[in-house]
Amino acid sequence: MSEREAMEYDVVIVGAGPAGLSAAIRLRQLAEETGNDLAVCVLEKGSEVGAHILSGAVLEPRALDELIPDWKDRGAPLNAPVSDEKFMFLTASKAYTFPVGLLPKQMQNHGNYIVSLGNVCRWLAERAEELGVEIYPGFAAAEVLFDEQDRVVGVATNDLGIAADGSQKPSYEPGIELRAKYTIFGEGCRGNLSQQLIAKFGLREGRDPQTYGIGFKELWEIPEDQHKLGTVIHTTGWPVDDKTWGGSFIYHMEGNQACVGYVIGLDYENPWLSPFEEFQRFKTHPAIRPMLENGRRVSYGARALNEGGLQSLPKLTFPGGMLAGCSAGFLNVPKIKGSHNAMKTGMLAAEAIAEAVAEGDAGQAELTSFTEKVEASWVHDELHRARNLRPAAARYGMALGTLYAGFDLKLLGGKAPWTLHHKHADHETLKPKDKMPKIDYPKPDNVVSFDRNSSVYLANVWHDEDQPAHLRLSDTSIPVAHNLAHYDAPEQRYCPAGVYEIVRDDDGSNPRLQINFTNCVHCKTCDIKDPTQNITWVTPEGGGGPNYPNM
Repeated sequence: MSEREAMEYDVVIVGAGPAGLSAAIRLRQLAEETGNDLAVCVLEKGSEVGAHILSGAVLEPRALDELIPDWKDRGAPLNAPVSDEKFMFLTASKAYTFPVGLLPKQMQNHGNYIVSLGNVCRWLAERAEELGVEIYPGFAAAEVLFDEQDRVVGVATNDLGIAADGSQKPSYEPGIELRAKYTIFGEGCRGNLSQQLIAKFGLREGRDPQTYGIGFKELWEIPEDQHKLGTVIHTTGWPVDDKTWGGSFIYHMEGNQACVGYVIGLDYENPWLSPFEEFQRFKTHPAIRPMLENGRRVSYGARALNEGGLQSLPKLTFPGGMLAGCSAGFLNVPKIKGSHNAMKTGMLAAEAIAEAVAEGDAGQAELTSFTEKVEASWVHDELHRARNLRPAAARYGMALGTLYAGFDLKLLGGKAPWTLHHKHADHETLKPKDKMPKIDYPKPDNVVSFDRNSSVYLANVWHDEDQPAHLRLSDTSIPVAHNLAHYDAPEQRYCPAGVYEIVRDDDGSNPRLQINFTNCVHCKTCDIKDPTQNITWVTPEGGGGPNYPNM
């Protein structure tokens, strides 16, 4: 076993997303203000900063205003202020427009910007490096490091050049240890190391289970006469039924481009449901198709997102580190936004660390002051106001849940004297295949609807095929003996990239699960929805996965 090289920092940050980069910038800002120098490193598993960033995205600039007040003068890529907004309820053939002014304020977008969040992160990374932050894209944090007292003391990257059979290839290089006084985990939704830490330190004790959605996004070029910069459209209703949480977004960006997306809650019950197919079907609606059929699809991606809200936040700190952004789950469901909260929690994590350093702490104390800062912040206030929407929809259905949201958010200002709770984890909600109706999905027309393979191609996915699969089965018998038998192998349908496939012999016998791990877009849906939690997503070699150019 080759000895791993070790590098020492004051703070190591896992993930160059909004939370991690904002934490890095704020740490260096505070170091310059106080004279307490801090060596800060950011690890990013994508091939470049932004390669794995996928979000709608309409950005609320509140946190950015606080972090970099002169962001406009410094060229931040926020070039499409929201200028027009529409909310529609869809039936199979009609669209009913709901006045935006009657929506709760949290669901309105005046003052926000349509952005490529990947490009925003690239810009934030430049600002971080100007301040002296070291950023290492293409290096995946694969292991948490602990000392003798079980305190987190950093992370290690995975070994490179490991063959599929576990042997070392000629290109083998051992991973690198990045040791730190404090480690911030900003891996995004369902981060692999964050999940390990939540389990090890019991961070979810006394909290509701987290609930998730799977979000799809396509980038389209549309004719100039159909494009209106700054337009925001949201829909709910068709194609999903009332028991299934779902809705769409269409945002008109600069360059005659529009991002088109769909989110489905992963607490759905019907194992025959295919979130990918529902998204493709949505685009064929008579109110949506004309917006796209003269355009050209140029990119595709998918990513899980946290939807549990305040009730589902884990304990944020543990000895040596903390969870920030979507690693913890700060998305605001009625706003359909989490980036501003991710940025703010990253900034608050930085401030807690800077204060501890100024007081002479050498990394020994658990920084519970971070939790106190979050609870005193506007992040906590807005999540508290939004806390009942998602569990209301799960309890009462989309229609009644939406009416409830209007009552709670609009009339009560989110200050109802009660809190609704999430009753089940998403992997517990599927019903047996013979108890639920099959869904007949139309074939793609290759004009506005498409298949998985052509979609994954547009995600620019790359993995070295000769490496151990990063999708691990605890028990190889379960996919056929349990999942296929009870649910007709739902992993075939909930995966947005065609990773999971039931193959058989020519005579139809001997069914078995084939895992096409090189297709994986790192959405984490399988890790969330597998009925027995038999699938675990672990970190592949750094640089693998999708390469989103403008998402």
